[in-house]
Amino acid sequence: MKSLIMIIVGCALINNVVLNQFLGICSFLGVSRQMKASLSLGVAVIFVMTLASAVCSLLYTYVLAPLSLDYMKTIVFILVIACLVQVVEMFLKRKSPAIYRALGIYLPLITTNCAVLGVALTNVQDGFGFAESVLAGFGTAVGYTLAIVLLASIRSRIREEDIPAPLRGAPIVLISAALMSIAFMGFANLSI
Repeated sequence: MKSLIMIIVGCALINNVVLNQFLGICSFLGVSRQMKASLSLGVAVIFVMTLASAVCSLLYTYVLAPLSLDYMKTIVFILVIACLVQVVEMFLKRKSPAIYRALGIYLPLITTNCAVLGVALTNVQDGFGFAESVLAGFGTAVGYTLAIVLLASIRSRIREEDIPAPLRGAPIVLISAALMSIAFMGFANLSI
């Protein structure tokens, strides 16, 4: 049980996909302008990444590996992720048009979000079984959500401050993300 909890904590805090591995930066910087959109995207990423990790683990274990089709894993995983994103997109468009519009182009970008594909490939590379893959996907997605919500919170405060002209906009956002990354390095020696 301790090792399963450590997978979640490790993926969310210690090896944060955005702040440590620098995957998923496009949507991280693009959507973090608004707190509601950031949280909504985070929830969508949690759903997609967790489910993608589960489906990709099963496909790899029971189809690709036994048939010696390991070389197809990247293409198969991308197709799985694309299908899951389509399901989320159709659901949000029907049930929550405001969130669908707020996410804009970034919702379909989950399909090409290297963080989602990265966790599926890393799970296979690390030899994770089904349970470990699902927990790693969930933990990674929670870490992504935590990072994007924290940056959205910081950006809302930055808008209220008097920032020197050369640092306004993207420079201060990148500096904030870098400082967040440094802060998350403090979790490196965390043990449960």
